[in-house]
Amino acid sequence: MAVPARVVANEFIRLARADGRALTPLQIIKLVYIAHGWMLALYQRPLISDEVEAWKYGPAIPSLYHALKKYGSGAVTGTIGGSFFESSDLDDDEKDVIEQVYGEYGHLNGIQLSRITHSPGTPWHETWTGQPNELIPNDLIAEHYRQLRDEQQDAAERG
Repeated sequence: MAVPARVVANEFIRLARADGRALTPLQIIKLVYIAHGWMLALYQRPLISDEVEAWKYGPAIPSLYHALKKYGSGAVTGTIGGSFFESSDLDDDEKDVIEQVYGEYGHLNGIQLSRITHSPGTPWHETWTGQPNELIPNDLIAEHYRQLRDEQQDAAERG
């Protein structure tokens, strides 16, 4: 069952705290988006119930952006409220995807994550028309992350 993006964001905040780190809003938004993509690719279902939009600087989750904008470019110091869901509402597959994404991408800064999420061939690149707030369909996100999965599997088999 898809959960509000805030629940996934709070899980990333928790993982970073456990590492003695803090994440910026940009990092959190990009990590939630990437985890959503991997969930779609690996389990054929969305991780978040929020819509993803193509904004000038990459894919964005508007509800998450508005919840985090008070931090500017600084560290997020608290969890995000406003949801009846908690991280305990995440199932094992969802938690696993979030943990794997954190392990793979959590060390990257916001700029590095942005480069990944809006480089040529990404769902953002395919959707961005120069007009704000274009919806990035889950089908497009899923296809992109399935391609990444397949490329990783091919590389591992050759490796």
